[in-house]
Amino acid sequence: MLRAEHPNPQFERKNWENLNGVWEFEIDKSVSGKDRKLYEAESLSGKITVPFCPESVLSGIGDTDFLNSVWYKRTVNIKDKEKRIILHIGACDYFATVYINGHKAGEHLGGYTSFSFDITDLVNIGENTVIINAEDDTRTGRQPRGKQSSLYYSHHCDYTRITGIWQTVWIEYVPEVHIKKVKYYPDAVNSKVNIKALVSGSAELTVVAYYEGREVGRAACKNCGENADATLYLEETHLWEPGEGRLYDLKLIYGEDEVTSYFGLRSVQLDGMKFMLNGKSVFQRTVLDQGYYPDGLYTAPSEAAMINDIQISLDMGFNGARLHQKVFEPRFLYHCDKMGYMVWGEYANWGLDHSDHAALAIFLREWEEAIERDFNHPAIIGWCPFNETWDVDGRKQRDEIIELTYKTTKLLDTTRPCIDTSGNFHVITDIYDFHDYEQDVDNFKERFDRIMTEGVVVDQTEREDRWRGKQHYGGEALFASEYGGIRWVEDNGVNGWGYGNAPKTKEEFIKRYEGLTNALLDNYKIFGFCYTQLYDIEQEVNGLYTYSRKAKFNPEIIKKINSRKAKIED
Repeated sequence: MLRAEHPNPQFERKNWENLNGVWEFEIDKSVSGKDRKLYEAESLSGKITVPFCPESVLSGIGDTDFLNSVWYKRTVNIKDKEKRIILHIGACDYFATVYINGHKAGEHLGGYTSFSFDITDLVNIGENTVIINAEDDTRTGRQPRGKQSSLYYSHHCDYTRITGIWQTVWIEYVPEVHIKKVKYYPDAVNSKVNIKALVSGSAELTVVAYYEGREVGRAACKNCGENADATLYLEETHLWEPGEGRLYDLKLIYGEDEVTSYFGLRSVQLDGMKFMLNGKSVFQRTVLDQGYYPDGLYTAPSEAAMINDIQISLDMGFNGARLHQKVFEPRFLYHCDKMGYMVWGEYANWGLDHSDHAALAIFLREWEEAIERDFNHPAIIGWCPFNETWDVDGRKQRDEIIELTYKTTKLLDTTRPCIDTSGNFHVITDIYDFHDYEQDVDNFKERFDRIMTEGVVVDQTEREDRWRGKQHYGGEALFASEYGGIRWVEDNGVNGWGYGNAPKTKEEFIKRYEGLTNALLDNYKIFGFCYTQLYDIEQEVNGLYTYSRKAKFNPEIIKKINSRKAKIED
């Protein structure tokens, strides 16, 4: 079975069943399947390999046309009903309806976050039918799509679409009295972690912490209502840092329910212009990672492929990434946690008409789910719900949407900074970040030197008359969250899409890369950069690696440039 590993190591029970593999499948071209009662069908016309989307090669289908509705079907054998039976779907793009034995179990709107349904009352002992319908239309303006192309073909920085299931589907058997979810609030200064659990039924919550197999802390409490809170003091202090995951393993016991988990001990804060991790100024040497794979598209073909994407970034001297225009799967975040790899939790907002107030009702629901799901990952050092909220057909963004999303983010998580909308147009933000794809090193350096000499940020929006004055720098910490994008392919670098003029030689590429990067490292008011991008994707050729993850340049050369101490770290 492909992708057989548990999808969420941060909340894992032993009693679970992976439903990945071959399912029956049918493309519903006319979006009439519900009228035709396909949820009662004895069989569907084709086959698909889950969890890969039908546009991907690994699904066994590879149909890249617009797939506005698709159906999945398989049987599940239930041996007993002594426990609650929960059906989990890691992600399904975009509007999912789940049926059990012909009866609706529930619906979920949103293509990027995990959801589940208690199906205990709908299943019987023996064989049961699971049918899932996914409706998907990237062209409505009412559906976030990220980098999925709204045109028939991929183009520029938009790529092949994804429809339906693209993360693991599994069943979990849960005691009546159980833990619903848990949040960790690490306190690195006092070497403790505060634990807040939402529970069902009455029992005592016991939490045991381990480090490299040694028990290093234990706490217990009786619950009050649906909440159980505990403070766990640690006998050993091991800080989570870039390049050093140093995770504590956890065992949570509540009645007969037992969950294994983990956390990282670290603190994040802004101190003036500096980004502080555990009280130290850490320069963010990050890279843009869009989470695409040649054979699986949104879905990594294997766990090893996810680990490799982090490792090849580390090999070039990056200490983190913007996980761009996509909510990455929890298993990927787990490896970021393990490897000490800083990442920004972002969302796939492109495709949503943010000039329309109605967008807020669509967007905010799933963004809240993303924060809730990924809150405990120490690798996530900040949130960024929107990216480049340009005008839509001449209509400006509704600032209220950006503002309310930022304020909601800060209510849900007080422990991390939030960028309201990366690049533009800022409304209310903890960090003023900017995107600049200037290819001339001298011009690039001159602009950013003005930040030091004049306190002026001359970003892309201020250089274009149509956007000038839409955002104003208010003295926030500064992050060069997109730059570079230098085009290069192995046949001397002029084919494919990228930013600006392509260098003529590898030597010219390295010189330009070093010049642009040095301009940021030498600026004592900028706390980090994010280079565009880690690897090529389809027609976009500004990656440091090819789409198949082959290095275009000697990683040691890039690493040496990236690793030089930044002025702000002094």
